[in-house]
Amino acid sequence: MGELIETWANRADEEDSMTADHAWIWREMIAAAVPDPAGLAGKRVLDVGCNQGGFLRMLHDTRPVAEAVGIDLAAQAVALAEQRKGARPITYRAAPRIAEAGSGFDIAFSHEVIYLIPDLEDHARQVASVLRPGATYYAVTGCHSDNPLWPVWLPRLREISNLPVPDHSVGDIATAFRKAGFEVAASRFLADKPVPLPGPSDYMPTDLDRIDVYARWKLMFCCTRPV
Repeated sequence: MGELIETWANRADEEDSMTADHAWIWREMIAAAVPDPAGLAGKRVLDVGCNQGGFLRMLHDTRPVAEAVGIDLAAQAVALAEQRKGARPITYRAAPRIAEAGSGFDIAFSHEVIYLIPDLEDHARQVASVLRPGATYYAVTGCHSDNPLWPVWLPRLREISNLPVPDHSVGDIATAFRKAGFEVAASRFLADKPVPLPGPSDYMPTDLDRIDVYARWKLMFCCTRPV
């Protein structure tokens, strides 16, 4: 993944707003990947790029797991995640390599992380090394060069990020995982979901932009390690 840092963003408001801003998307990710509320019973789950830990807390509260591990480069965010986990069976780790999370995971997730990975092929190989055969990695992102708003987003992200921000296409992501031996599929998983409309922002100039981004360009990559 890279060298350890303190936080992903160099602005506290960007860092701290992610849990609230992303919660509705996390709910849809969970519902799409694990429709059965008991579907993760007895399973081990990995969250790649866990930040402050909100996704795994929501996941366990709605789809109880046997064990979950969140891994991230941002040490300060991971420390907050550990403070907030309560009695849930979750471990958060600040680590530069995914292998430090353990191995034999039944399912893995990431949300708006993959676009920050400089070497997608290495990332795909790392993920493959920690998943059991037949397990799927669900990687969700709208940050890719095929998104019409990417030319607006990319300079802003490069300005606020404590990490370099590459310029990956949908094809770059899919190709990297195919090369690592995954069976790759993808969906516009929010295409028929109601989109919250809080108004224009730096990332979403108009309400229609927001609808289009979530309905068309926010993608869930489903990368399955063959049995």
